[in-house]
Amino acid sequence: MDAVRRRAWWVVVSALLAAVCAGVLAPVAFSALSTGGAVATDTEAMRARRQAERLGVPSPDLLLAVSQRTGAARPGDGERGAAVRDGTTAITAKLAGQRDVKTVWSAQTTGDPWLRSEDGRTLLVAVRLKGTDKERKQVAPGVVAAARSAAPGMRVEPSGEVWANREIDETIERDLSRAELLAAPVLFVVLVFAYGSVVSVLLPVVVAALAIGCTIPVLGLLAQVADVSRVAVNAASAIGFGLAVDYSLFVLARVREETSRGADLHTALAAARRSSGRSVAFSAAAVTVCLATALVVPVPMLRALSLAGMIVTVLAALVALTVLPACLRLLGPRAQAEDPLARWRRARTGDGSRFWHRTASAVTARPLLAGGLAVLLLALLALPFTRAQLGIVDERTLPSSAPAAAAAERVRAEFTAPPERLLNVVVTGPRATDGAPAYGDRLARVPGITGVRVVRVDPSGEALVLLAATSAAPGTQEADTVVGEVRRTPAPGSVVVGGRAAETVDTADAVLGALPWCLSLLAVGLLALLGAFTRSLVAPLKALIVAAASLGASLGALVVLFQDGHGGAVLGHFTATGTLDASTLLFVLFIALALSVDYEVFLLGRIREEYDRCGDNRTSIIEGVARTGRLMTSAAAAVAMSTAAMATSDVALLKFIGIGVALGALVDAVLVRGVLVPATMAALGPANWWAPARIRTPLLITTPVKEDGS
Repeated sequence: MDAVRRRAWWVVVSALLAAVCAGVLAPVAFSALSTGGAVATDTEAMRARRQAERLGVPSPDLLLAVSQRTGAARPGDGERGAAVRDGTTAITAKLAGQRDVKTVWSAQTTGDPWLRSEDGRTLLVAVRLKGTDKERKQVAPGVVAAARSAAPGMRVEPSGEVWANREIDETIERDLSRAELLAAPVLFVVLVFAYGSVVSVLLPVVVAALAIGCTIPVLGLLAQVADVSRVAVNAASAIGFGLAVDYSLFVLARVREETSRGADLHTALAAARRSSGRSVAFSAAAVTVCLATALVVPVPMLRALSLAGMIVTVLAALVALTVLPACLRLLGPRAQAEDPLARWRRARTGDGSRFWHRTASAVTARPLLAGGLAVLLLALLALPFTRAQLGIVDERTLPSSAPAAAAAERVRAEFTAPPERLLNVVVTGPRATDGAPAYGDRLARVPGITGVRVVRVDPSGEALVLLAATSAAPGTQEADTVVGEVRRTPAPGSVVVGGRAAETVDTADAVLGALPWCLSLLAVGLLALLGAFTRSLVAPLKALIVAAASLGASLGALVVLFQDGHGGAVLGHFTATGTLDASTLLFVLFIALALSVDYEVFLLGRIREEYDRCGDNRTSIIEGVARTGRLMTSAAAAVAMSTAAMATSDVALLKFIGIGVALGALVDAVLVRGVLVPATMAALGPANWWAPARIRTPLLITTPVKEDGS
């Protein structure tokens, strides 16, 4: 007994040391993370961007809209225009001497009419900064301050990709802190209800804190060799908390169930390790497989989100299987102390739920009817997803009142050809410049093109860059069509087309192109894992089909709420762009699938355990649902509360992630696991557990329990 306690103390002390080290390294790790990475790499649009920059036509990082200050003296139009031109000239000259500025240009220096507003009262100064994405964000405020000091009588409004990403960073950090404060009291009540003890409520918090805290330094280390977005920390927090609650709840519930039967703590922990511990290990492996398949998609933000999810999943399982039992050993009976809801609690945690027992009995009595109604409802919810339109995140993820979003909207409204609606067309070849006039005429005749300008001709005569202005906003079907038509227009050489609209098209194509590989790898990995877990070939296939139905319902709801904008009244005002960010959508899909598999593992594990014990299919389903139903709905409610709090953010991207994960957890835990799964398993009967004779072994391997519980 003393040896067991000594080992428990060593585990807890080691965990505390790891937490301290993670806390010390966290600020350094945060500083290494970046924002952005929503655009797919190695695409035609990215090649066009690089080639155009080599030819002296860079894409701007900052856009400075220069105009007369509001409330200033109102000179005549000619004098006002001259003042703005003088201010623009001063800003351009000042920034050209800044060490952090790579190049700066304006209508004054290039004669570009598209850098002048339609009424001539506002001019744009475009700035390309030096350094990495992170370095450009850091120096951007200094560059803006220098611009304002160069023309103190002018109004200078910054926008552009770097400025928007910087503002998104600041808003996310502020909003996440607020969301955590709002969610904390509600989560406390949910967890007390689920765990049956105030002391026990602290244990999943410890598991989550250790898993998430140790994930951040690992992400910072990865950021030294790869582009890791700060949103990955938010992803790790959401996933880590959800899995910490799940893993801790099922281990604690099994320990309590065993002790209520008269077993001592060590025997109960050993039993929990053989049952719930095995489920935790398989669940972590399955969730990791789900997230690992997303690495196939060449979008840096999605890869960063997936890496964060994989790391925190492994750590959550490791902590739940080591630190949690150690804490239980040290706390002893005190782990179940202080239950403020004991007076109203009808059943102990770990006991079968009467509600879910009655529900499972009714569903399994008429499985075809119950399952059919569940499928019909899920299909209706999934229907809107058939019209999903993929895009990439930009400043419109901020509220319209945010400075970066307001400045960008003003540029869109006042300028004939806003920079975001320009296509960079790079032509290379021996006859590139000879055929430029005719090629420009052909581009001008493409529907949706409002103007074409040749902006750079290489001295060798073998390369040129054209800018084509479009009337459609990036991410719309019209813009996608224009990009396709421009790429198909005959050119006097090899041509690559870039620009915001082209990046959106290529990113969506990259995601959709990688999706079959993702799904194939996912299916193979999950079938292998679930097959090993259930010792069956039918149950894993059923699990994948049911998970797909659950995902469709959640994604359909997201289209209605965010793409169509109908969620504004409930979720707070946000700008509906008519698209869903491709990488974020895929990330939410994989997280929802991971949670679905997580719940499936625990439910199948308990049902199979009951089936090995009694041999009756329907009885095992009813008992399995009754034993896990309340636990899964409590866990799903905790996940939903923690992630749905992100909907209070002013950043639509966070709203989308929070609501997407919350919907996925609730739909799966209640409708799918409570109705569709038992109905399907009841209809299949003993076929659920069919497998070749050589792998048909009991799920649980019973081993003698030593006195120390090992």
